[in-house]
Amino acid sequence: MGTVRAKKHLGQHFLNDKNAAQRIADALDTSLGFTQVLEVGPGMGVLSDFLLQKEEYETFLIDVDDESIEYLADKYPQLGDRLIHGDFLQLDFSQYFGDKMAVIGNYPYNISSQILFKVLEERDRVVQMAGMFQKEVAERCVAKPGSKEYGIISVFLQAYYDVEYLFTVKAGAFNPPPKVLSGVMRMTRNKVTDLGCDEDLFWKVVKAGFNQRRKTLRNSLSGVIAKDKMSDNPLYDLRAERLTVADFVALTNEISESI
Repeated sequence: MGTVRAKKHLGQHFLNDKNAAQRIADALDTSLGFTQVLEVGPGMGVLSDFLLQKEEYETFLIDVDDESIEYLADKYPQLGDRLIHGDFLQLDFSQYFGDKMAVIGNYPYNISSQILFKVLEERDRVVQMAGMFQKEVAERCVAKPGSKEYGIISVFLQAYYDVEYLFTVKAGAFNPPPKVLSGVMRMTRNKVTDLGCDEDLFWKVVKAGFNQRRKTLRNSLSGVIAKDKMSDNPLYDLRAERLTVADFVALTNEISESI
């Protein structure tokens, strides 16, 4: 086996710190009952080595890179159909996975938001997600109301997952080293199966609120509900970054009765 060349257009930075890889692999909580784990973008298999040692679950790998797939097929012949050559963002989960699984990886930074939204789409199946993101993306995911990092992705993820920041990884742990710090986080599915509101409207309200985050919601939501239909609810007089998930749900319910 040779080596795999990191490709800039795929956002590849291969982790070469085995201690960090071990800690990421150990971040998954097998007591949650999943029996399948999908690693996204395994590259040369530094994280895969630790995942494949675990006996509590079956490990699947997915990579869009031809060179990586060829390398991994040679390195892990035992994987067979569990080595998937394809795009995670286009993956049909029902083809490979049952009703409980986990997702893990050193995620390509250039598509990290799309990866998170793909997991949200599969939230009834993905009971846990762990892995490495650009540090500022991980910080946005775990941010709490009132902080400047708190935004659309914070609300959407925290509506359905408990999100924790685990540790920071320096650029020297990668080849080639990225120009940013990296952060490892873990998301564990909460018990929410229904937000208790019109979910399409909820997403619309959250997006509209944060798209003009310097304005109060009375101004930023005027494209969702006419100002003359807004009540005197004090939530309208706050900026989006001040609202909790529960606040957004309550406001969505109020708006749905008024439009």
